[in-house]
Parts: sequence; C-alpha cells; structure tokens
Amino acid sequence: MKESGNPGVDRIELMQTFVRIVEAGSLSAAAEQLKTSQPTVSRRLQALERSLSLRLLQRSTHVMKLTEDGERCYAHAKDLLDNWKVMEADLRGTQDEPEGTLRVLVPHAFGQEHLIKPLAEYLERYPRVAVEWMLHDRHPDFIAEGIDCAIQVGVVDNPSVVAIKLFDVPRIVVASPQLVSGKSSLTVDDLHNFPWLAFRTFYREEVVLTRQSDSAEHAFSIKPRMSTDSLYALRTAVASGLGVGIISGWLVADDIAQGRLLHLVPDWRAPPLPVYLVYPHARYYPARLRFFLDTIRAIQPLGQVLGVPKNGKDKSKK
Repeated sequence: MKESGNPGVDRIELMQTFVRIVEAGSLSAAAEQLKTSQPTVSRRLQALERSLSLRLLQRSTHVMKLTEDGERCYAHAKDLLDNWKVMEADLRGTQDEPEGTLRVLVPHAFGQEHLIKPLAEYLERYPRVAVEWMLHDRHPDFIAEGIDCAIQVGVVDNPSVVAIKLFDVPRIVVASPQLVSGKSSLTVDDLHNFPWLAFRTFYREEVVLTRQSDSAEHAFSIKPRMSTDSLYALRTAVASGLGVGIISGWLVADDIAQGRLLHLVPDWRAPPLPVYLVYPHARYYPARLRFFLDTIRAIQPLGQVLGVPKNGKDKSKK
C-alpha cells in the first residue's frame, strides 16, 4: 500500500496507527507494538495529516504532544475503530477462531506455578493464538504497553479497568525447624522475639495477624534482617534459618509436609491476598482475549486448594 494522500490509501489503518502512536507515547514504541518500522509509522502519520489537511502532533527531540485538532481526531478515531470492530464482530459472529498474539502480565509466583496449566489448555484449544507471558509483580499500563490483560495480586483501585476477583490466598507464619529448636508451645507474643524477613510488596516494618477462632487482631513492629520482593527468595531465606516470614500457604505446603518448614501459631494468619483478573474497559474485545478470560475465570476453584496446608508437620512445637 502506498501511504500517501491518494484516494486508495487505507484510512482505517492510518487511524489505527495514529491511535497507537498516541497511546504508546512515541513513534518508536508504536512501531514496536505494530511489528513494523518507525519510518513506516512516520509515513502513515504524515499520510493521515495530509488526507485531513491538519497537523495532529507537535514533535520535538524529547516531547510529543497532541495539537487541538489531534485531540479531536484521536477521540473520533477511537470511536470509529471501536465501531468498526463491533461491526466486524457482528458480521463474522462471536465464535470466530481466536488468532493473533495475546499479551498477558502475571505475577512471578503464580505465573510460574498454577497458571501454566490453564495457559497450556488455552493454547492447545486455540492453535492460532500465540501468548506473550510476562512475569512481573507490578500493575500494568495496559494502553502504553499494549497489554491485553493481567493477573494481579492485591487490591485493584484503578477505576479505568475491569477487575474480576478470582480467589483469596491465605498467608501464614513459617520458620525453619532449626530457628525454633528448643522452643515449644509458641504464642503470638513469642513471635516478637524472632528475627524477621520481609516481603516488601505486602509487609515491611509491621506484622498484622488475625486469630481465626475469634477474629482478634495482633500487630507488632519488625526490623527485617532481609527484605525482598521475591516470594521464592523469601521462602528460601526462611528455610535457611535466617528468620521468620509470612508466606502464601500454597507455596510452602510441600515444605511443611516434608518438615523443611514449620507453620507457627496456626490459629493466626496474615490478611489473605485477593487475586484479580484485570483488563481495560472497551466496547470490543478480540476473540483471543474473550476466550482467555473465559479460561481464567474457569479456574476459580483453584482458590480452594491454595489454602493453609493441613496435617504433615503443621505445628508450632518441636
């Protein structure tokens, strides 16, 4: 296609490119997301500006800013493209075979453990889809990063996204057998005297525990010997005897069953962590995303097996 001001130019594609430039924040980022070159993106922008006889963007070495005409064009282009997608979906039917690339942001721990099985089932069911499986414990910028959806641990406070709660993850206090050697019948007050390790994402300088039998709360300050943003690093550090830590029950179930870790004060737990399926609001969702959302929603029973391990060496005594 010749990207110029001639009548044969694909103006839908030009609008798509313009919207991607605005949302990605730069021509180079838009080119990367569109799997094309920066010169191609630049030519498409120029062709759109020529076809409209308008200047849409003001560009300098470090800054790109929409003109007043560009802001109006962006709003109209978004509506036009959304309506186009709705029309395509309606004419083709909602049962189209999913295809293309799906970009998903997932937490490190869940993304490597429990979510691989449903991902594999999804890919087996829809062979024309490829998935970029990105492991990050952070909140995504869906538009700028071109991310389709995310699995997020913790509270979702962004009103611009859809957040579907999948389940809660119980968290428990654990330590290595050597750290508590010689100490029996531990109480929650005894926890103050141990060295502590912190999981910076959810607790740093204070521990808050709730008793399951009557919902009583117990809080105390800690001075962590080590802080980390990795759940796996925390588990390894606790198992090595460096200190006590609060860890998701599902991650340490085998360690407790095999005696590598002890579950301290079993009637006390840290607040559970909610897990959400998150994606941006839109009038239209491609088939690859719709079917992936269905796949993830179907794993809700997984929450029932992510609890506190039972039996084994689930004790506070030696």
